[in-house]
Amino acid sequence: QVQLAESGGGLVRTGGSLRLSCVASGRTFNLYTMAWFRQAPTKEREFVAYISPFDENTHYADSVKGRFTISRDNAKNTLYLQMNTLRPDDTAVYYCAARSAVLMYTTSTRDYVGWGQGTQVTVSS
Repeated sequence: QVQLAESGGGLVRTGGSLRLSCVASGRTFNLYTMAWFRQAPTKEREFVAYISPFDENTHYADSVKGRFTISRDNAKNTLYLQMNTLRPDDTAVYYCAARSAVLMYTTSTRDYVGWGQGTQVTVSS
């Protein structure tokens, strides 16, 4: 099974940008579709963005569409999330997760594996 490790979080002001990274190990990276999720205090973990194995398909939550960009570098076994125009309601722990590429697209956390420890993103007003 794939193991994932997120990094790149931090404290940023409203309107600022951050780039998150997620490094995968253990299995061939391009066998997986990948996704970003986030969890704010007292809230359930929610879907943020999705990317298919060779970038042919991406999906975004409505709340981040036009501000966030998901990408991947299969040669580096790395997933990215470029976050621009950040807002206080983007404050959360961000997680990456994997799903076998043979399975259908889904935004449910129950359908993904390989969860890392997450990286904290805090946006101040």
